[in-house]
Amino acid sequence: MNDPRRSVLVVDDEPGHRLMVRAVLEHAGWLVLEAASGAEALHIVAAQGPDAPQAALADMRMPGMDGLALLRELRSRRPDMPVILFTAFGSVGSAVEAMKKGAFDYLTKPADNEELKAVLDKAFEYRRLVVENARLREAVGRPLADTLIGSGPAMDRVRALVAQAGPSEATVLISGESGTGKELVARALHRASPRSAGPLVTVNCAALPAELLESELFGYKKGAFTGAARDKPGRFQLAHGGTLFLDEIGELPRPVQAKLLRALQERRVEPLGGLGPEETDARIIAATNRDLRRDVEAKRFREDLFFRLAVLEIDIPPLRERLEDLPLLVGHLLGKLGEKNAKRVRSVSPAFMEALGAHDWPGNVRELENVLERALILARSDRLGPELLPPQISGRAKGSGTAAPDSLDQAEKQALVRALEANQGHRQNTADDLGVSRRSLQYKLKKYGLTKR
Repeated sequence: MNDPRRSVLVVDDEPGHRLMVRAVLEHAGWLVLEAASGAEALHIVAAQGPDAPQAALADMRMPGMDGLALLRELRSRRPDMPVILFTAFGSVGSAVEAMKKGAFDYLTKPADNEELKAVLDKAFEYRRLVVENARLREAVGRPLADTLIGSGPAMDRVRALVAQAGPSEATVLISGESGTGKELVARALHRASPRSAGPLVTVNCAALPAELLESELFGYKKGAFTGAARDKPGRFQLAHGGTLFLDEIGELPRPVQAKLLRALQERRVEPLGGLGPEETDARIIAATNRDLRRDVEAKRFREDLFFRLAVLEIDIPPLRERLEDLPLLVGHLLGKLGEKNAKRVRSVSPAFMEALGAHDWPGNVRELENVLERALILARSDRLGPELLPPQISGRAKGSGTAAPDSLDQAEKQALVRALEANQGHRQNTADDLGVSRRSLQYKLKKYGLTKR
């Protein structure tokens, strides 16, 4: 399968030469795009936007916009894209001129196949280093606070640990209750690491059946079992050169724990149906909402695997232990949710914030985000008041002596209808968008007579 992360644009007015180059490069695993002219090449680059090809191969002599003119345009629009020019035999002088104007390299037509692949591999590595250096400069100049929100001592400790652990190659175990932001910490660790230019691949160990988890992690070969019609790389292979984030690691079945331990020890994995182990280069970050030490004592989790994973540990405090961060979190989340829902909130009332501060937040930041999105959707002005909060937070729960107004129920029903329509009636997608469980959604649909939608 051709890798979209290794894509190249071939620009030549001769279809036969484009076909030859395409065949060589596709066989080497490149994803090849073609253009018959310089103008068409610029159109492709503009249309692809940030997903534009990583490199370009262009003929020096083309009608209209020639290779030098195309080089000049590409250098101004995509300075990180290496451009390799094809030149006719004996035209070395023009090739040298192209190098002076910023071409990455040149090849004499018709190019030797091995030389073509070697030059393109060098160009890809050059672009990877350019992008990685830019990301590192950006990371140095941008604090982790833009993702790890909070000004209290608890989050200061988390940020300090991320800053220390991020640049290392050590495995990290992130622990904390559900909804505390463990994946955000994993992303911050990846961004702070030398692997930030590589992929961050996530596996939710609790979301996959035990019989599928092994093949998902380690991959399989064609014919390994009935229905295996082609090779499938595992998440370890997909994370090569980057980071593999194993979420809910405490749910990993014991047999898979043994194979994961071996992969960590040997840095090799063995796909199902494979002829032997394959090397892998992925940094491991794991997360859990369980007490793994207690699981080790109860023989539910391997002790040797626990110590392999917990070289460095980062514990995320629950929201109820850092309520001083509520104002920052509310401001950040309302900004993000306002963009998502195309609604702006200019202020929240003191009573609204007081109600938030009195709640114990069993669902942590995820629950807070759900509550704020509900309030944002139901709001009829740009100021949020306590009447927009659910009863268990605003104090309007049953037995409090104050019933929720009918208008609020009507607004909630309208929000449900809009969410259902946006998801074409798909219940799970609707529940995910609203930030509620599928069971809660079913209850609401029954309550408002929407079960037939």
